[in-house]
Parts: sequence; structure tokens; C-alpha cells
Amino acid sequence: MIPAETHVHPSGDTAPSAGTLPSRGRRQSAKVLPEQARRHNRSLVLQTLFHGGAMSRADLARETRLTRVTISDLVAELISDGILAEFGTREASGPGKPAILVDLDRAGHRIVGLDLSGSDTFIGAVLTLDGEIVARHEVAAPAAAADVVDTAVALAQALVADAHAPVLGVGVGTPGVVDERGVILAAPNFGWVGFDLERALTDALQLPVLVANDANAAVLAEYTLGGAADDVMLVKVGRGVGAGLLTGGTPLRGSRFAAGEIGHVTVGTDGGPQCACGKIGCLEAWLSVPSLVARLAAASDDDARRGVLRDAGERLGIALAPVVATLDLSEIVLSGPPELLDGPLAAATLDTLRARTLAPFHEGVRIRMTAHGQDIVLRGAAVMVLSGQLGVS
Repeated sequence: MIPAETHVHPSGDTAPSAGTLPSRGRRQSAKVLPEQARRHNRSLVLQTLFHGGAMSRADLARETRLTRVTISDLVAELISDGILAEFGTREASGPGKPAILVDLDRAGHRIVGLDLSGSDTFIGAVLTLDGEIVARHEVAAPAAAADVVDTAVALAQALVADAHAPVLGVGVGTPGVVDERGVILAAPNFGWVGFDLERALTDALQLPVLVANDANAAVLAEYTLGGAADDVMLVKVGRGVGAGLLTGGTPLRGSRFAAGEIGHVTVGTDGGPQCACGKIGCLEAWLSVPSLVARLAAASDDDARRGVLRDAGERLGIALAPVVATLDLSEIVLSGPPELLDGPLAAATLDTLRARTLAPFHEGVRIRMTAHGQDIVLRGAAVMVLSGQLGVS
């Protein structure tokens, strides 16, 4: 997420504003408390260094528009906290003392990410603050839903032991509808309804834990570490089908935290395969990996297989067109097996999308595969921790 819009206090420092529209129930002229301003400024410094790399205190003051006194105070505090470190001096180009460079202590901390969305395996990784994976563990997904938490805890503990540096936090991407507190409102595959997974893992690991829907985690990775546009939808195809959305660089989760649950949208009035949910013609029944693999296996030749992929792509385009038109999205990212999604399926999706939206405005919509492959949820989990612990995204 991009830092909130700011306004200038009499001191010359910036502090959070309510944005272009004030929150309902809050007066637009409400005063910003000093602690809120300091938290915002601290986040602004970290965000600037995360994306801009090492710079001097004077550079930071120019980039953030904070006073040099405030920057000096914040940098000293962040160095004391072990978040920043000094990394030598810049080569002097004139008279005067060379500037000392500061940056995030990227080698001094690690993040643990868990991806619980696999049908056969749970994947975990130790990541740097830049989202690079330095260790990876994989365990079989438990057959019994009652064993999911114990399996996830054991996986996380093994990763923490393999981190060889202080762990900033643990990010978890999981199937299901997840609220902002990490409570699983519904996850049929695990049999969870109203289950506080974040609390269960926090208590077991004694570390900060953040939990989100796997597709919502994935779109954060695409935005922060993959250069996606501010208005983007990521469609994650695996055992099921889900999506994560960003508008203006901000996650869109919906009033009931179910934004992006497109798998059970009916995408045709011409019948179609029966979905596991019992309905006929759900997008998931055409597009999920098990469904596609089964239909491809039953196809008689290459032309028939291409037809299966084009049919699935057309159904995806039908589901996406009203979303693209309503939110004016500029980019769709596909995450899943490239041998299934890249090629005829993606091409049919784009053709259908363009045919069903207003050409002058949406003909430039881009559809592409993610470059993160199977690691996208793990990297998204790392972004969640960066955002939650440091205010960086």
C-alpha cells in the first residue's frame, strides 16, 4: 500500500490525513495525535529506504519532506531498535564531511512465510526483507482438518530454527474467507467457521503472526515485489479459483471480506459442469486445476485440448468483464500452472474481456502471468509482515 496522503503540521513535519474522503463517523477536522504522526513518519522513512535503497539523512529529509531534526531523531530510534544500520559513507564530490548512508538492516532480520493453499503440500520459506527466499521447507498436507494447525505450527517452528537471524514475524496465506484480524470466517476445505487462526498460531509460536486469504496475499507480492499497477486483479488458479484486488494501491476486501471470491460465480446460462458446491456452471468447475486436468485428459486430440483451454478462458473473461468495467482495472495477473493458463486460455480470456467491455477505455487492459511462480503466496506473506510490523509495502 502507498502511504496515506499527508498534510503539514505547524512544525513542518508531515502527518496522516483522513484522505480525500473522511471516514464515516469521524469529523474531518479531527486532530492527529503526536504518536500517530510519529508512527506515520517512522513508516514513511522505512518505506522510502525500502524502495530507494541506502541514502543519507539529508537525502531522507528531502525525499520525505520531514525536517532534518525529525529525520535525525527517527533514524537514531530505528538504529537503536535494530531496524536500520549505517553502511559507510558516500564518496565525497566536494568539500565537507562525507555523508553517512543508512538503510534497512536487510541482512539482520528474516521473515517466515507459510502457504497453506496447496491441495497436497504446505509450503514454507524463510525470506529476506526484500522477499528473497533463503530457505524452503515443504510438508504433506494433513488428511484430517483437525491436524492443520499442528502441521502449520511444526512447519513454522522448523523455519524459525532455520532463519539464523531474528524473525520479524510470520505471514500466512490460507484458503477461505479471512477477516482483518486473521479469523477464518469460512474455509470449507479445512472445516473452519469462525476460527481464529492468527491467535492460535501467535500463541503457539510466540511471534507476531498475520493471516490472510492466499489470493489476497498473492496480489500484495505482485504489487510490492512485482511491479504491478495500482489497480490490479490477481486470479489464483489451483484447487479452487479466487482473486485478490487492489484499487489505488489499497487492498479491496469487501464489507464481508469476500471480495475476489469469484470461483462460484455462474459464468453461463448454457449449463456446464457441476461444481463441488452443487451448482451448475460455476467458474471453478471450468477453471480449477483438477477440472482442467480432467477435461484435458478426456480430450481426443490437440485441437480438442486447445478447445478446452479456450472454453475455460472464455468463461474467465465472462467473469472478469464486469469487474474490470466496474473498477476500471488496468491489469489482470494470472497465478497458477503456466502450462494450463499461459497460451490459449489467457488469449481467450483477453479476447472475451475486450469484447464485453467498452473498447475506448478497456481495450488496453493487460493480462499476464505472474513472474513469482509457486512462490507468490510466500512472498505475499512476507509483504504482510513488512506492512504490519514496519508499515512498508
